[in-house]
Amino acid sequence: MRTVGRLGQMLGLTVPALAVVMELSGRITSGPMLGMLVFSVCCFAIGRILEGYAGS
Repeated sequence: MRTVGRLGQMLGLTVPALAVVMELSGRITSGPMLGMLVFSVCCFAIGRILEGYAGS
């Protein structure tokens, strides 16, 4: 459970960087980039909750 939580956090930290690079290269517009950022915040939060539950 701790590993799954940690993977969720790493995914949540990686997706925003990819979203910015994709937006700067012109592959996506601001709308999909915002969706990717919301997705990454949700992944990070869920990963943190899972890691917290695994530790207690």
